[in-house]
Amino acid sequence: MAKELKELTKRSENYSEWYNQLVVKADLAEQSDVRGCMVIKPYGYAIWEKMQQTLDGMFKETGVQNAYFPLLIPKSFLSREAEHVEGFAKECAVVTHYRLKTNAEGDGVVVDPNARLEEELIIRPTSETIIWNTYRNWIRSYRDLPILCNQWCNVMRWEMRTRLFLRTSEFLWQEGHTAHATKEEAEDRAKLMLKIYAEFAEKYMAVPVVQGVKSETERFAGALDTYTIEAMMQDGKALQSGTSHFLGQNFGKAFDVQFLNKDNKPEYAWATSWGVSTRLMGALIMTHSDDNGLVLPPALAPLQVVIVPIWKTGEQLEALNAKAGEIASNLKSMGISVKYDNADNKRPGFKFADYELKGIPVRLVIGSRDLENGTVEVMRRDTLEKETVSLDGIEAYVKNLLDQIQENIYKKAVAFRDSHIYECESYDEFKEKVKDGGFFLCPWDGTVETEAKIKDDTQATIRCVPFGVEQKPGIDMVSGKEAKYRVLIAKAY
Repeated sequence: MAKELKELTKRSENYSEWYNQLVVKADLAEQSDVRGCMVIKPYGYAIWEKMQQTLDGMFKETGVQNAYFPLLIPKSFLSREAEHVEGFAKECAVVTHYRLKTNAEGDGVVVDPNARLEEELIIRPTSETIIWNTYRNWIRSYRDLPILCNQWCNVMRWEMRTRLFLRTSEFLWQEGHTAHATKEEAEDRAKLMLKIYAEFAEKYMAVPVVQGVKSETERFAGALDTYTIEAMMQDGKALQSGTSHFLGQNFGKAFDVQFLNKDNKPEYAWATSWGVSTRLMGALIMTHSDDNGLVLPPALAPLQVVIVPIWKTGEQLEALNAKAGEIASNLKSMGISVKYDNADNKRPGFKFADYELKGIPVRLVIGSRDLENGTVEVMRRDTLEKETVSLDGIEAYVKNLLDQIQENIYKKAVAFRDSHIYECESYDEFKEKVKDGGFFLCPWDGTVETEAKIKDDTQATIRCVPFGVEQKPGIDMVSGKEAKYRVLIAKAY
């Protein structure tokens, strides 16, 4: 394991390679034999499960219920909303046949040409179309509204360049789809879900985010407004970490979802959709981790504490088992996940390096002499600091330490982000500075032409018009025209 750590590329040398190696070495995921798809390994999936469970509870507190809709979508459904199909057409995987048959040589299979589908089916890239086709059967009156549904599922978007968690052809996510009687209700729901995403990112992931609304070019296909949370990674790039969309009546009209309003008049339903994906795993890794491996926030760590005994004789191990077992039991009763690792097939040094690589927030090491002295060595993963403390009250000490670690890694991430936010009025200055990453608050004239030029010249994009930023637009640094917005610009994943 020491060799494994030594071979982990340093962030300062090649940030991208550091990330790719860490995902694999920390046992989070690996490439699949299916092009563009990944295998999420048990440890990586355990983190995703913690995210899923937490978000699921937050959704349900607002009245959302889980449902499930088909994986396969008739091609004709995607044709009904023009912007939507245009946005996803190039990423769709298409099912054309429903049967295989043995080949002529008898040693394999081929597609049966007689089993072609009458209508091709699309593996869902997102589910607005199939869900709104279903809602048509559920909605008759304003009394049937709102409908607040979410589903946890996989989707397929055919990607040419993939990277584990950040961009894969198949990924896991949740997608919420709501129907409302009024425009105001739908807009409020879209904004509410964005706030929930931001709260989850900051409170549980310890990842600070900027909330805002996307430019027209960057909107979700078929949306009237797309709200986003943008996080800054340690290389200064932005990562879009969650989006919520106000869809207006576009899908209501496309799928003829009408209801009788309170005045007994027919009206099309108003829609939202919103989602986060396993891309959050990438955000978690790239925001906090270091050259020694993962750094996980205690709120989402599958294992928050590991206890490693040091012994020479069976008698010593027996005594350590008794004390460590007591500590582990007490921690578990406090809702803290803990592992007591007394396996004798790995040396302590290997265990230390392994748990460090996997980002376990707190490590307790206890030997026979510690037992005699009534002490234990505590190491916190975020700072790698070690301290010898009394065994008396160790459980309360650990609980408090986990809270400190959660707060500390958030503050560290905030400090990094805030120190890399710049206000820029000069395009030449911007083009020079953006090479090194960071978030740039710049005046924008609101035109597609200016937005495209920035992207062509620098590969940076307008991430959003940020909320909570004083809108003192000034003069657009590219066109020289009067600006309409103060926008956040960055290079992004």
